[in-house]
Amino acid sequence: MKKLLLGTALAALVSTAAQAETIGVSMALFDDNFLTVLRGGMQDYAETLDGVTLQVEDAQNDVAKQQSQIQNFIASGVDAIIVNPVDTDATAAMSKIAADAGIPLVYVNRQPANLDQLPEKQAFVASDEKESGTLQTQEVCKMLGGKGKAVVMMGELSNQAARMRTQDIKDVVATDACKGIEIVEEQTANWSRTQGADLVTNWLSAGVEFDAVISNNDEMAIGAIQALKAAGKSMDEVVVAGIDATQDALAAMEAGDLDVTVFQNAAGQGKGAVDAALKLAKGEAVATSTFVPFELVTRENLSTYTAKN
Repeated sequence: MKKLLLGTALAALVSTAAQAETIGVSMALFDDNFLTVLRGGMQDYAETLDGVTLQVEDAQNDVAKQQSQIQNFIASGVDAIIVNPVDTDATAAMSKIAADAGIPLVYVNRQPANLDQLPEKQAFVASDEKESGTLQTQEVCKMLGGKGKAVVMMGELSNQAARMRTQDIKDVVATDACKGIEIVEEQTANWSRTQGADLVTNWLSAGVEFDAVISNNDEMAIGAIQALKAAGKSMDEVVVAGIDATQDALAAMEAGDLDVTVFQNAAGQGKGAVDAALKLAKGEAVATSTFVPFELVTRENLSTYTAKN
């Protein structure tokens, strides 16, 4: 009996040790509202798991720094790596670094350019960007009655999400129901509230007339609202749409300034990335791509989302 108890205790000890995992996480930028929620979601979820430790680093929007962080994670002996890429066109090199070291790698939120060529033990967790700009622009089209002038604010052009969301907008505007909408300006504001405000201020100063602002994210949309208000424009006269459903965006919607946003489940993506990393570290099979659905948010269903991001 004593031998049996001792054997059981040892097995439990070995099992606990086997579950102890360290995951290196490289975030593109800490100073970003949505990515802060994503990072928090990963950390909160990891705290609920026995023996799981996250080592989180800020790449500060620097591709070279992010690659260095991946190399440092490998040198420190992490069991897996999660990357929110600074530049989605630079992911092939990151994949090679991890693959050569035999360390599992999971990309989160931003689609790697090499998604179709990911090595073994690598995966991608995010939301399908074909849904984001489509849901957003269909609602804008509905609010405009299928006609009017729109300006488009794009995220960083090195980012796959910005390119895909912008293409979504164009695809919707090309449909029969929305072909009466004309895109009169299209420029990047790099996901930034400040740059978004500056861009809209410049458009207004140049005499550009528009009925809607369609922004690749909420931060730029909030910047647009600030610029419109500073110029004395009534928010009842312009439809403003963003993506992410951040707390600031939901507050702007409650105040009657933001008309449309699209909920991107940061916590869901964070949990999915951690789960995928842990499974890959244990040699388990994981789908190459895992998508967490986007959800349209308007003033009618706003209360459903106030505590989600």
